[in-house]
Amino acid sequence: MKVLITGGAGFLGRRLAGKLLERGTLKGPGGRDNAIDEIVLLDIAPAEGFSDARVRTIVGDISDAALLRRAVDRDTASVFHLAAIVSGQAEADFDLGMRINVDASRALLEACRGAGHKPRVVFTSSVAVYGGDLPATVPDSTALNPQSSYGMQKAVGELLLNDYSRKGFIDGRVMRLPTISVRPGKPNKAASSFASGIIREPLNGEESTCPVAPGTRVWLLSPRRAIEGLILGHDLPAEAFGSSRAVNLPGVCVTAGEMVAALKRVAGAETAKRVRWERDATIDRIVSSWPGAWDTRRAAALGFAGDADFDSIIRAYLEDDHKDYQMVMR
Repeated sequence: MKVLITGGAGFLGRRLAGKLLERGTLKGPGGRDNAIDEIVLLDIAPAEGFSDARVRTIVGDISDAALLRRAVDRDTASVFHLAAIVSGQAEADFDLGMRINVDASRALLEACRGAGHKPRVVFTSSVAVYGGDLPATVPDSTALNPQSSYGMQKAVGELLLNDYSRKGFIDGRVMRLPTISVRPGKPNKAASSFASGIIREPLNGEESTCPVAPGTRVWLLSPRRAIEGLILGHDLPAEAFGSSRAVNLPGVCVTAGEMVAALKRVAGAETAKRVRWERDATIDRIVSSWPGAWDTRRAAALGFAGDADFDSIIRAYLEDDHKDYQMVMR
């Protein structure tokens, strides 16, 4: 089978590709394990670090409909749609966010429809589709009410995927991801970037600024669990989702202050002291509009699992992505 990953050069895209190469199979119609013959990584930049002959890279703009029609053909059994303009950037540049997060998503679904064989499509959505006057714990059934352009764009993507599935054009499923922490690399323009930065930078011996109040709640998931969730979401049969293709994945509900306290427990007081508190009104407004906790009983019943606690998330980052720690462990 052929698998397409949009945003394939990004952190989650590369990690997903690596896990799929390691597994070697994905579920197909009827629940059968199908061997993965080819993984196509589509992104604006080339995906690096792969020597496996099963990996092919396509470089180009995902809003190019002709490019998408070339990327999705009769052999494309599965699509993981990860490409997106992140929250802070989508808020600052409305037209760019609409072009990539809405127009390109529609063009991708049209390419899948045009292929004519109902490929399985996994779309990554976000806590940002919720907002306004929310209950303390948000169930899957809560009405979408985004309070940012990014959240609106993700909500549009969800509705498109659900209707394309209803019409029988694709077999879609929406994985609403908590904020992913801890991400390696450099800070990005996501409003939630601090949720990695206040851990990653102090562990690297650098100062980091937290732009929200210590009491601000966030809903977090480690990269390990995120990749597991994407693959499980793909492999579940369509009938498992019922009338809604969207699932809120499990996560850890934690405040920014509790995150720093966990950093102190795992890495020591001197490391935790590298976090400074300096409120950014724009980021604080966006993040405060997101739910801090989800009711994940439906996800648990489907087999999804989150992290035990935020201490575990920090340790997973150290084991998987922190080079100094990995050298010590060797």
